[in-house]
Parts: sequence; structure tokens; C-alpha cells
Amino acid sequence: MKLIRALTLAILALLISSHALEAQRNYTVEADQRFSLDQFNEAIDLYKKAFSKVKKNRAEKNRIQFQIAECYRFIGNTKNAESAYKRCIKSKYQQTEPRIFLYLAEAQRANGIYEEAITSYQDYLKLVPGDQKALNGIESCKVMKQWMDNPTRYEVNNMKKFNTRDNEWSPAFTDKKKANIIVFTSTREGSAGKGADAWTGTSFSDFYFVNEDRRGSFSSPEPFDLEFILNSEANEGEACFNEKGNVIYFTRCDKQKKEILGCRIYRSEQKGKSWDEPEAIDLGLDSFYYVHPAISSDELTLYFSSNMPGGYGEYDLWCAKRDKKNKPFGRPVNLGPNVNTPGKEMFPTVRYDTTLYFSSDGLVGLGGFDIYKTVYLNDEWQTPVNMLSPVNSTGDDIGMAFYPNEERGFLSSNRTGGRGGDDIYSFYLPPLLYTLAGVVRDDNTLQLLEGAAVKIQGSDGSSYEAKTNRKGFYKFDNTQIKLNVTYNMTVEKKGYFSEKGSESTVGLTANKDLIHNFRLVPIPPDPIPLPEIRYELARWELQPQYQDSLMGLISTLEKNPRLVIELQSHTDSRRIPMTNDTLSQRRAQSVVDYLIIRGIHPGRLVAKGYGANVPRTLKTDLSSEYKGKLYTFKAGVTLTDDYIKTLKSTDEKEAAHQLNRRTEFRILRDDFIPPPSIDSTAGVVQIIKDQKAENTVAIAFTAAGNPEVPCIANGVQTKFVLDDKAKTGLFNYETAMKWLKDGRITKADFKEKEKSIDEDGNIVDKAVLILRDVEIGNKKITNIEVTLSKTTKNQITLNKALLSGLGEYTINKEKKQLELK
Repeated sequence: MKLIRALTLAILALLISSHALEAQRNYTVEADQRFSLDQFNEAIDLYKKAFSKVKKNRAEKNRIQFQIAECYRFIGNTKNAESAYKRCIKSKYQQTEPRIFLYLAEAQRANGIYEEAITSYQDYLKLVPGDQKALNGIESCKVMKQWMDNPTRYEVNNMKKFNTRDNEWSPAFTDKKKANIIVFTSTREGSAGKGADAWTGTSFSDFYFVNEDRRGSFSSPEPFDLEFILNSEANEGEACFNEKGNVIYFTRCDKQKKEILGCRIYRSEQKGKSWDEPEAIDLGLDSFYYVHPAISSDELTLYFSSNMPGGYGEYDLWCAKRDKKNKPFGRPVNLGPNVNTPGKEMFPTVRYDTTLYFSSDGLVGLGGFDIYKTVYLNDEWQTPVNMLSPVNSTGDDIGMAFYPNEERGFLSSNRTGGRGGDDIYSFYLPPLLYTLAGVVRDDNTLQLLEGAAVKIQGSDGSSYEAKTNRKGFYKFDNTQIKLNVTYNMTVEKKGYFSEKGSESTVGLTANKDLIHNFRLVPIPPDPIPLPEIRYELARWELQPQYQDSLMGLISTLEKNPRLVIELQSHTDSRRIPMTNDTLSQRRAQSVVDYLIIRGIHPGRLVAKGYGANVPRTLKTDLSSEYKGKLYTFKAGVTLTDDYIKTLKSTDEKEAAHQLNRRTEFRILRDDFIPPPSIDSTAGVVQIIKDQKAENTVAIAFTAAGNPEVPCIANGVQTKFVLDDKAKTGLFNYETAMKWLKDGRITKADFKEKEKSIDEDGNIVDKAVLILRDVEIGNKKITNIEVTLSKTTKNQITLNKALLSGLGEYTINKEKKQLELK
């Protein structure tokens, strides 16, 4: 019983002693000590206990509350930091520490509360006008939505095989040539350091690696150093390697409970399968932090981040140089105000020795840390460019590493949707893909042209050619059309003038299918030489000089095998032993025979002898030589007998008669198709004794009793049906399409011009076509409007109103003739 009582008293005494010790413990002092040693995670609990112990000292309670908020800020807990800063503002501590508004705004921005963040930034600017970090923060909030809604072409994906529920960050390639081993930093279980990091509360960080095989598959992560030479009880992170991969530069933050040892950059060289003991690189006083190394390809320039004096903000980017690899680095040089801000610039990656990718929370951006790119040009680093979404997010985005000479690699981020805190992500910039395509059309008919040769010549020296298909389409694919190249284009097709154009991909920032359509203008047919052939009085033989002049006509007929011409032979009015009709017939026949001998198909020759029935009317001033003297007759004169009698001299009269003795030509149509056998009447001269007889046209009648009249419309031998009941002229749609494809009609022949032809080259239904001319007998009417119809069987249907240009005419049903007056 005494023993029990003694034990009870001992325990009671122990408890009293413990409470006494607890009462005597100064949590505020301990918390401040932890805070000064950057042991923020441990300081939080101590500050909370200290806060509860302080009863009457309001100023101290406010200070402790601010310190708690600061701890949350330093460990990256933006949710708790926001709440803590708001409590500070409620206590009006901003009167003592205006930065509360700035830090609250940054926490709100990181938490996606942009309107509230802008207000907090503005409250801070009232107290500290012109602060650049606050101004950049406001701008960041304003541009965030636009940037997020307009992402770049980068593709970013979580590398789930790399990541855990802990933190993984700062990937790096060991061998810059093979690029098959990726080293990164992680706080996952199994690290060399034991316990929790007093700063973050997480496990200590070590190096891990994965191996990528030829198929692009990755091995499971393993510790990079099993001998605990690189991985130690301290925090290791942010590695970079030389070109060969046998030298590593990395950050190490040494562990010491009651002393700030800071973070420094170390170097170690590989020996066999092991590594040398790392050596710290002397970059300045040990009381400052030197972190996140990036080494140049020649290992003579080291880039890093530091809070050492002489910078522009909390952490700046610096570089240190040396002359040889075995020499120490010289005095660090700040990269300057183009790069550094009042905030933190960290996690540099050097590429091509002239480009730095780094993270900053002081520039305009999307979240806490964004990744930026700066280029060394004209002896200075240029203004950084934000890499935008999706490389950057509303979270912290850091540590960008590229595959050699490729626009892909890895980065780390604590963005929403990850597996843990910081995760490793892959990024890939798909190549810009361009094509160049279009259609080629006939400018007159708008028909799609097959077989046109489209040639492109690139400013990079490349050249390609494509032919249009039956739909007039050509295309150059993305293997032929490249970025930042200007292409000069030429289109050629037989029978058309060539056309030129230009397209360029210079400055384009998105995939694009370039479209360039062409319209080729048809080359007009060579002028048709229609030579005038003159004869001696009462003779019909074709004189040698006129045989030569027919060569031009023969050449034209050979080049245009569908032309049909009419030969009109005339005599003068004076009496001769044979009749003038016979003479004109023989003259016409002499020309026909000569053309047939030269290979012209007889079916293409319509020969008529007019005798003296058609005296010549001069369209232009015309001269005639007789007995060595030249006589000129004025345009508009008709060389009738009455006119010739008025001439002064016999020689002048003879010169006028000579002009009447002639053979003339005119093109009837251009739709000739050789018949299976030669028509026996082809090439036989028709004697025209009476001009009126030519104005009688043989016709037929349809089943409905409407006259069907032969005609030549737009140079095509066809027929029209005269239907007085028709409200408008009609034209068969299929015939119109054929004429359009043959070039018989063009866009200009339609009332609505180009609107009458669709993108596929088809005529729109019920389009109005204007026939240029319709020749009936020896008369011609022009500009006849007809509506295209898909239901009419007649090629052309006209009414009386449309034939008004013919003058008077009658339909003789008994003789089946249309008689023109």
C-alpha cells in the first residue's frame, strides 16, 4: 500500500514538473528560431501554440499571425496562406506590413480568384504606388482568360509512370546525344534522408531516373545513386549534366537542426559506375542560396539562381564563367533587368548556348511560376517570352528540359489534375503542317481545267509540280510545303496564257491549308486570214500570187479542224462570152479544188457563185492598181454600175470593176465533224442567181405543229422551234453545258455573269443565256435572251417577239419554207 502511494506521489510530482516546464517554455522564441533557420513547417505549429499563449499583447498576436501566413507562403500552401493573410488584414496589420496585400493577391491568383486578386493588388498599390510586381500581377489576372482560351500548339501530358503522390520535379537528360536516361528529383519514400524536412514537412529529396527504350517506353523509376554519394541525407535536386553525361551539377541543401547551411551547387564526375564525392562550387558567401544550375555545352558558363546581393528581386538569374574546365568559376554576373524582376527567377535550362528557359513569378503570367524563354542577342538577353498555355498553367510550372534538337521534352508542374504535388509532364510541339491546294478554271467559261501544270518554286530552293485532275484540283502536301518559305507559283496549260501567283508560310503560327485558285485566260485563236482573190477579166484561173495568199487560210483551217467556211465568188457586171454566173461558178470552183488538193475536207467548204448579183460595198478605204497606177476608193462606197459610170477615166473604172471580181471568205461555224463518207455534193459550187432565193429556208414541223427552223447559233449549226405560245425563249440545259465546256459560250454570255455558274462549273438552273447571234438564211439576229431549262427537249425555242430582228417573214406550210422578205 505504501508502495502504491509512493508511486502515485512520484507520478503526480512528475506531472506537476512537466506542466511547470511546459508553462516555462517560450514557443514564440522557438518559432522565431525555426523561421530564421527556414524550418517553416516546424515553425507553423510553434507559432500556433505561441499565438494561444499570448493573451493581452495584441501587437504580438498580430505579428505571430503574419509569421504563420509567411510560413504557409514559403511552403507553397496558398489556400492556408490566403486565409492567414485575410486574418492579418482583419487585424489591420497591413498598417505595419503593407506587403500583406501583395502576398494575399498572389495567393488569390494562385487559387484562381482573379477578381479578388486584382482588388488586393490595387489595395497594395495604394500603399506602395508603382510597385512593378503588383502591376504585373494585375496584368496577369487580366490576360489569364485570354491566354487560357487560346492555347499554343504544345501538347502536355502527365507522365504517370514517373510520378507519385509526393513531389517529382526538374527532369534532365544525362547524355545529350542518346537522351535515353532522364534524371529527376523526388521526395518519394525511400530517400536517403530520414525523417521530414523542417522547411516543407515532406521527405527529403533525392535523384531518381528512368530509362527510355527505342520504342519510347520507360522503365520504372529507380534511385540514381545507390551508393549515397549523390543522394545524401540532405535535399538534392535540380541536376544538369555535361554533353557526355559524365559530369553532374546539382543543388544540395545541407541538413542541420540549429544552423542555416543554405543551398549550394555541387559538381561530381563519374568514375566507372560510381561518382566522385561532390564538391561545392564557390560562387559567393555561404549565407546566401545558390541553386538550380544549368551548364553550357563547353562547361565554361554556369547559370544559376541566387538571392545573393546585387540583384533585382528575391531570386535572380546569374552566370559565372571560366577559361578552362579545370579552373574555378569567376565572379557571378547578374543577367540583368531584361530577365530579372522584383520576384523570383529560378530553374534555368540552357539550350543551344543562346537560349534560356526559366521560371518566374515576377513577370506577367498565368499562375505562381510560369516558364519563359529568353534569347541572347546583340550582347544581351532579350525580353522574356511567356510559353503560354498549356506549357504554363495556373499552378507552378518549372524545370523545362528538351530532347536534343527536338521540340519535345519534359517539365514539372503542380497544376490541377496531377498525381501529387509537383509532377513530371511531357511536352511536345507538333510540327506546323501546311498544304497548298486549289482549282484551276477557264476564265471565260469557269469550267474546271484538267491537266494544267502547277509549278511552285520555294525560297528555300525547293521546287515541285502538280497536274490538275478532272475536277481542276491540284495539291501540294505537308511534305512539300514548309514553314517560313515563300512559294512562287506558275500555272500553264496549252491554249491558255500562263498565270502566276505566290503563297507564303512565313510568320504563320498555326497549321494552315493554303488555298490558291487560278483562272486561266484562253489564248484567242489566231486571226483568221480571209484573203481576197482577184481575177483577170473573163478568166477564172487561180493566179500563182493568190495561191500563195491562200496558204494562210490553209494553215488556219489545219489548226482549227472544226471550222466550216463559205467561199463567195463574184464577177463584175460586164458582158462576156460565157454568163457571169458560169464565170463565178468556175472561179469559186478553182479555189475549192485548190483547197481540196491541199488536204482540206470538202465538207468544210460551202462554195457559192453570185455572179454580178452582189456588187462590192467597201468597209474600209481600198486601193486597186491598173496599168501601174493606184486608184483609191472610199469606205462606204458600193461599186454598182451606176457608181462606176460616174468615175472620170476608163482606167479608174477598170480598177473599180477589178475590185468586184473577187472571191471572199467567211466563217460559217466551227462544229464540223468528219462524216463516215465524203458527201458527193460537198465542195460543189452552188450558183446563186437571185438574192431573194437565199432568204428562203427549208423547215420541218414538230408533232405539235410548230415550225422547226435550221439556223446557226453562236457558230453552231442547229435548229430552233418557233412557238408563239412560249412566254420566253428556252434553251436545253444539257446543250448549254456542252457549249460551256467547249468554250462556245462563256460567263460573259449569261445575264448574271459569274453568278450563273457554281463552284463545280455547272450552270445554275434557269440561268438566262444571251445568244450572241442566230443566223437564219442570209439574215442574222443578235443578243437573244433564252432561259435554260432541264425539261425542254428542243435545243432552242423562240417566239415571234424574239424574231422581230428578222423583219417580215412568212411560214409556208405547203412548201415547208420560212420566207424572209
